[in-house]
Amino acid sequence: MRQITEVLRLAGQGLSCRQIGQSVGISASTVQGYLKRAQAAGVSWPLPEALDAGALEERLFVRSADEYRPGRPEPEWLEVHRERTQGKHVTLQLLWLEYRQACPDGWGYTQFCVHYRRWLGRQDVVMRLEYPAGERLFVDFCGDTLPITDPETGEVWQAQVFVSALGASGYLYVEATGSQDLASWLGAHVHALQFYGAAPRILVPDNVKAGVTKACWYDPELNPSYLELARHYSLAVLPARPYHPRDKAAVEAAVQVAERWVLAPLRHHRFFSLGEANVAIAEQRERVNHHRFRGQDLSRRALFDKLERQALQPLPSTPYEFAAWKPAKVNIDYHVEFAEHYYSVPHRLAHEAVEVRATLHVVEIFHRGRRVASHVREYGRKRFLTDREHMPAAHRAHLEWTPSKLVAWGTTVGPAVAELVETILNTRPHPEHGYRACLGLMRLVRRYGAERVSAACQRALATGSISYTGVDAILKHGLDRVPVVVEAPPKVVPIQHANLRGQAYYQQL
Repeated sequence: MRQITEVLRLAGQGLSCRQIGQSVGISASTVQGYLKRAQAAGVSWPLPEALDAGALEERLFVRSADEYRPGRPEPEWLEVHRERTQGKHVTLQLLWLEYRQACPDGWGYTQFCVHYRRWLGRQDVVMRLEYPAGERLFVDFCGDTLPITDPETGEVWQAQVFVSALGASGYLYVEATGSQDLASWLGAHVHALQFYGAAPRILVPDNVKAGVTKACWYDPELNPSYLELARHYSLAVLPARPYHPRDKAAVEAAVQVAERWVLAPLRHHRFFSLGEANVAIAEQRERVNHHRFRGQDLSRRALFDKLERQALQPLPSTPYEFAAWKPAKVNIDYHVEFAEHYYSVPHRLAHEAVEVRATLHVVEIFHRGRRVASHVREYGRKRFLTDREHMPAAHRAHLEWTPSKLVAWGTTVGPAVAELVETILNTRPHPEHGYRACLGLMRLVRRYGAERVSAACQRALATGSISYTGVDAILKHGLDRVPVVVEAPPKVVPIQHANLRGQAYYQQL
């Protein structure tokens, strides 16, 4: 506008169009065009004091007799903007043609574009960002925290504040969490998507440690649980590039709004739980979302309803359930440790590297991306959880034996064998500790025959050699063929002397 003002000033001094153009640095034809517009609008030098730069532009370029008449219909600019940003290959020229078909007496293409850009420039900063409706959700934690008082101890701890904002409407979600750990980070995402009632196509986090394991311009490494959440909701995760503030301008603006208009009004409140704090946060959040932008009749909620809601994709039937991932190595006993419990995998994977995925209810184990085991998650005292199908054949056979079955087997071989089996099981701290010895007796029967093993067990019982090694030694040395001599216990002769009172003494008492 200063250039046009200078043209009018020099024209008022009587300079020619060529001279004015040389002085201002524009062509003579441009000078002539400005002067024609000024003449048509009834504007001449000196300008009235009330005619500022904006009013001068309005008179010369909008309200000129050739280009504008007050009765011309004005398009619904919000709908024009939605069509332009959401539809593929939709240009302003196409939208103008559709406008002229509906309003033959409407603006020409040039004025249509001028008015659209002027309307767009008056919108809130969120509207000026050129993000298609329903495309992006920006997420981050606030720098400010929210104090929570423990009602029992009076100790004050700081809750973290999660913020998300949709790219086109700026529709805001705010939630207090216990920390910035992975479970809190993903849980806040689930709550935010439930709040919106739909999901965008792209998530844009800052490089929060819970979500981005390794920040990189070209190939950031994401946490496996974060990727799993993205797959569940059919999202792409595009972290903001380090040192590129424009990548996350929307969420930084949302964080600023949350800190100023959600957290600041609650600074004098005293909260005793996260639930209580989130109720108060929700009330402030709704005020912010329904507050109209300065000089506009639109709010974040209104923009969400008109621009974003129909562009978002529907949520899956069930919400994402948080799962922790942990690398592990299979022990020699084909079990994997997680949270002080041991879960079996197929025995062939002993010593292999695997990944453990654990939810609140299930523990799954993956080998080279394929699930090889699944168990109900165990809590409480340390336990081993073993799937019989994961065991080698010999271990399954061992597991099928019970004390009663072992004793019954011994009876089929001979009474002495059954007695020795029962004695072995009863003298161990736990019956299972004697299983291996009993299985060894079975091997001896296959090697030496039932008759020799029965005789060896009889000798072992007589000599107190109650073990597999004792019976094996008897058979190796052929002692089972030697008759067992059972010595009679020596006869005890009562001792008689004067110091013994005898039975008669006690009868006198």
